[in-house]
Amino acid sequence: MTQLLLPIIYLAFISLGLPDGLLGAAWPSIYPQFQVPVSCAGIISMIIALGTIFSSLQSDRLTRSLGPGRVTVFSVAMTAAALFGFSISSEFWQLCLWAVPYGLGAGSVDAALNNYVALHYKSWHMSWLHCMWGVGATLGPYIMSYALTGEGGWNGGYRLVGAMQIILTAILFFSLPLWKNRQASAEEKGTAQEAGRPLSLREIFGISGAREVMICFFCYCALEQTVGLWAGSYLNLYTRLSAEQAAGFASMFFMGITIGRFLSGFLTMRLDDERMIRMGQIIIGVGVIVLFIWGKHMPALLGFILIGLGCAPIYPCIIHSTPAHFGAERSQAFIGVQMASAYVGTCLMPPVFGLIASRISVSLLPFYLLVILVLMVFMHEKLIRKTASH
Repeated sequence: MTQLLLPIIYLAFISLGLPDGLLGAAWPSIYPQFQVPVSCAGIISMIIALGTIFSSLQSDRLTRSLGPGRVTVFSVAMTAAALFGFSISSEFWQLCLWAVPYGLGAGSVDAALNNYVALHYKSWHMSWLHCMWGVGATLGPYIMSYALTGEGGWNGGYRLVGAMQIILTAILFFSLPLWKNRQASAEEKGTAQEAGRPLSLREIFGISGAREVMICFFCYCALEQTVGLWAGSYLNLYTRLSAEQAAGFASMFFMGITIGRFLSGFLTMRLDDERMIRMGQIIIGVGVIVLFIWGKHMPALLGFILIGLGCAPIYPCIIHSTPAHFGAERSQAFIGVQMASAYVGTCLMPPVFGLIASRISVSLLPFYLLVILVLMVFMHEKLIRKTASH
């Protein structure tokens, strides 16, 4: 029966991605209705991110108290409630209010599921699970687009995804015995997370390699989200593609991540996490070089596809290697802190490049990405040296 749990976790990862693209897809219809500036989407996004950072930092405490299964059920239910709250909102402040449980739910379930898979499953499952996140992130905007063409409008899109989250909550609730059985089986083999008190941030920072892995996550998400946000503008303003073409070609970056994670699952059967991460960093470097050489021509598209393919193995492989670097008993605390670092990078670095693009030039994108990549490579190699004794 415990074999049924893995498909349920795959389904949960799809649900993690489903809401992520909804705000961007719905916002052009929302802000005129609420009579707010288009830039107000950033306020909602920031509230969600802050909630996610907070709940990620609390994931160790919550998971030790409730277990990963209950945390997942509770978090998905909270996200579903937030989505329904979005669907009934009639003023901007209400969206901001519902963004709080939206972010709190996302951070807890992300950290809990990632740690559970890192402890109990092989590396290829981590890659494929994050591929499923990409499937969900791709489906969300399509669902919203379908709703916008009908009578339900953007409210209907949020209701539809919220209903899907409620169904998933029910499935996860009835699967709780499977989580317990799986964990009990792991304990018999000595591979489960050891019992103990949650680690404080001061204790985590005092462990060798902690700062390095946090900066790695910061850099990875800074790079991924900067490309995701600014690739379209780069192609439009620098390579002179039309806005429609630029938007379509920029989406190939995310396609590269999704396909790359599917392929990475097979590669991890032969390569360990460290080699996969290094391979991804090399491919990103090649993509950035392509932007340097042919940045003003159509091969720039190839550069973004290569960057997406290079990004694919890094995030799941760093997470999967966490128990090996820091020990199973510390992995939940570390993954929670890593998630928080990732969201800080997501919040901070894309807007910083926005300032650079507006005040200097969008053509500086390859230089910006190169600096982040070099720092990530340096910190990852330093992490490996510091944790080699584990």
